[in-house]
Amino acid sequence: MEPTTTIARLIDRQPGMTAAELVGHLTPPPQFAEASLENYVPDARYPSQAEAVEAMRTFSSETIAAPRGLFSRRPAAPVARPGIYLDGGFGVGKTHLLAALWHRTRGRKYFGTFIEYTAIVGALGYREAVAHFRGASLIAIDEFELDDPGDTMVMSRLLGELVASGSRIAATSNTPPHALGEGRFAAQDFLREIHALADRFTTVRIDGEDYRKRDIEGHAVSLSDEEFDARIAAETGGVTVDAFDDVLRHLATVHPSRYVGLIAGLGAIGLRGVRVLDNQTDALRLVALVDRLYDAQVRILATGVPLDQIFPEEMLAGGYRKKYLRAVSRMIALTTS
Repeated sequence: MEPTTTIARLIDRQPGMTAAELVGHLTPPPQFAEASLENYVPDARYPSQAEAVEAMRTFSSETIAAPRGLFSRRPAAPVARPGIYLDGGFGVGKTHLLAALWHRTRGRKYFGTFIEYTAIVGALGYREAVAHFRGASLIAIDEFELDDPGDTMVMSRLLGELVASGSRIAATSNTPPHALGEGRFAAQDFLREIHALADRFTTVRIDGEDYRKRDIEGHAVSLSDEEFDARIAAETGGVTVDAFDDVLRHLATVHPSRYVGLIAGLGAIGLRGVRVLDNQTDALRLVALVDRLYDAQVRILATGVPLDQIFPEEMLAGGYRKKYLRAVSRMIALTTS
């Protein structure tokens, strides 16, 4: 039986999503649907990985003491910090552990990347976003990062309100919390906000190697035109084919919070004529798209410059270096799957 392939263009998609739909997508990516502390396999060469498992187990069993009345005569009991922060490099299992904590937590809970939360605040407005999240038992934030002063203050204020409503916060990042924002803006002008965020977390360091690079050559696959056409024709699920520059232009017309809707139902995307990027705004939008593609495990088929070579040295030397390197790691995985 011949494969049936639905070929369309990504640039023809205009996802419209309600507030409930935007927030409803805040769950762990499909590849972490079964993540647990028990099926996380620590690398024996890095003891901090096993220690991180126990730290998450302890955090999941702790309770935060309720605030006491102003005239309470009982002494205040020690209160555990309301947040835990996993700090480590790419591909050491931080997202697996965060998803495992989410699965262990009862009640209303949310799981999303930092950029998803900030995009939702931007799309809904601050007060409506707070109303949706307030009272949740857990707010899990993957890839915590602060890219500008506005994000710093918004997230500090948001987390403060959510903690006051009884929510617990768990986050992952590859930047220690007191160093958030370094190299991206005048961090010294926002130390109070940065430290307020950091003081909500117990920090746990995780060392190790990027698991995505253990079984692959370390380079994104670039196809010839003939190989590209053959691979597209062999796809049995939803697939789109677009020129790389057309996709970059289209991303500028879609709010990042809706990128999840942009790729809904796709098994692969095809990009013709990939080139080295020369605009940082385009680069950051592409990073946001790659994050959503990776979460949904949507394969990338591409011609032109290999996708791990699209960020020029001047971009990699700047304040968004870690963001770009994460995208490179994920594009290697998505073009070799």
